[in-house]
Amino acid sequence: MDSEAGTWFLSRAERGNLATDVHSGGAGSPAWSEGNLVRPLIHGASYFARLHEELTALQPGDRVWFTDWRGDADERLLADGPTIGDLLAGLARAGVEVRGLVWRSHGERVSAPMSGRSNELLSRKINDAGGEVLLDQRVRLFGSHHQKMFVIRRRDDPSRDVAFIGGLDLSHSRRDDADHAGDPQAVTVDPRYGKRPPWHDAALELRGPVVADVLAVFAERWNDPHPLDRRTPYRMLLQRLARMPRHPEPLPAAAPPPPAAGPHAVQLLRTYGVKRPPFPFAPEGERSVARGYAKAFARARSLIYIEDQYLWSTEVAAGIAEALGRNPDLNVIAVVPRYPDSDGPLAGPPSRIGQLRALSMLRQVASDRVGVFDLENSSGTPIYVHAKICIIDDVWFTCGSDNFNRRSWTTDSELTCAVFDTTADNGEPPGTDGHDASRPLARRLRLQLWAEHLGMDQNDPRLHDPAAGLKLWNTAADVLDYWHETGSSSPRPTGNVRHHTPEPVSALQRLWADPLSRFVVDPDGRPRRLRGTTRF
Repeated sequence: MDSEAGTWFLSRAERGNLATDVHSGGAGSPAWSEGNLVRPLIHGASYFARLHEELTALQPGDRVWFTDWRGDADERLLADGPTIGDLLAGLARAGVEVRGLVWRSHGERVSAPMSGRSNELLSRKINDAGGEVLLDQRVRLFGSHHQKMFVIRRRDDPSRDVAFIGGLDLSHSRRDDADHAGDPQAVTVDPRYGKRPPWHDAALELRGPVVADVLAVFAERWNDPHPLDRRTPYRMLLQRLARMPRHPEPLPAAAPPPPAAGPHAVQLLRTYGVKRPPFPFAPEGERSVARGYAKAFARARSLIYIEDQYLWSTEVAAGIAEALGRNPDLNVIAVVPRYPDSDGPLAGPPSRIGQLRALSMLRQVASDRVGVFDLENSSGTPIYVHAKICIIDDVWFTCGSDNFNRRSWTTDSELTCAVFDTTADNGEPPGTDGHDASRPLARRLRLQLWAEHLGMDQNDPRLHDPAAGLKLWNTAADVLDYWHETGSSSPRPTGNVRHHTPEPVSALQRLWADPLSRFVVDPDGRPRRLRGTTRF
């Protein structure tokens, strides 16, 4: 067991959910997995290409399990296909075991005649071919199943087993790349993103023993004996249209974990809201996502770097603000979308009010050490930031489905990987203050992201000091903002970075936007004794 990983990861007791079998182990076993190989996949095009490569290599008797928030059966994995629906259905027909858990509904602004139409069509296509995909609505009120994972296990070669976890759905708009021209198969978001919204996203490819842990997360949800949905005539009709079995087939006996594959330790962090009937594997919910961040924020010394779809709610900002207050050398850099995905007169204020309060809290503590930015492509079109990444001190990082908001940390079902590279960067010893030296994997991930956003080469020495990063980002944003303000007549500066300035919410709007935000947009799924506090 790597003792340094234990200073960053949660113990089983710290996770606060003793009912789960995930990372439970025996006496003395760590509450995380070691010996893994983790590969970050930045952009949907990279993720879909790897998914296509792994799925098309499967043979009869191999197995595929996945979860999703929204899936579009016609979404192409490559520019010339195939679609995700055709590929998974073809595998099921060919003798590959395909099982999935997809949230019954989704948040399209303009929905099809029945809620969850896209998910129902994907489920039906796979089920008609012999697979088994369930529309799962075992969530608390106003909640969702937001986990996104794939687990692929080979019948004859466990060393080739692989899992994918991240923020990417199997849906329209996700297949974009570093040029950010957008996915030709687009969803409709705020019109300022254009008809083909540029989309920034990320996932992780996992090999090694952690693959069995990811499958255990899937199995706990699959084996939940409670009804998948309320037994109303409408819901029963939806299940029939999806060709969804009334009684799911039991999962096969768990195979031994795959062999060790690399030097990376991985802890799976989750959110499950408190609900009735309770989750058997989380009867009081689970909030290890929030707790994992709290422990890591407390160790932050030079940099907290965040890419997130929201970054709102004061409960989330409180842990970052405390870290800023404790450590005068700590800087925070956050990258968020320029506008909410739906920013109209009714949907916009409840979305913006939480972010405005969170950013105000951070800036009150250390205005000169907090930088919040958004992105645009070379044509000036804003990039919708859907990635969920956090990197602290080039040592510990996360990537998964959770956003920095109260909903993701208390209400929706979420799955996120916290990763610690057990090899020190360039053989450096831990710092003299007792804290870790940078780690190669976290450092490479930050350099890749910063090089893209700032329009720089990854080997540029200016990128390599995380403590000096905020000045670099502020300078890049100042230059691009000034270029826009002065008429954009000269050659466009390099990089995609702009200062983020959310539109304010008026006092009149707050009267109705605040309760809508607290109860619907960003609800609190904690036990009642914790609500109104910053504890999880």
